[in-house]
Amino acid sequence: MNISQAVVKRILDLCIERNITINKLSTISGVTQSTVSDIVNSRAKNVGVVTIKKLCDGLEISIYDFFDTDYFKNMEQEIC
Repeated sequence: MNISQAVVKRILDLCIERNITINKLSTISGVTQSTVSDIVNSRAKNVGVVTIKKLCDGLEISIYDFFDTDYFKNMEQEIC
């Protein structure tokens, strides 16, 4: 799993845990629906930290909590 895939999985997991849609996440975080849609549909390959922070604020979690999962802990190094 690469970083982009891990971000998508984490966002989707958080939405499922909170029983909210991607549209609702967009509304509560102040990130445009098209941006959130592009992220979860893997059209956005390099999601910025500012965007992730806004999503975290909408979900009322810290950025640390966002990344504190096995998705990110077990990630292999990516060399581009």
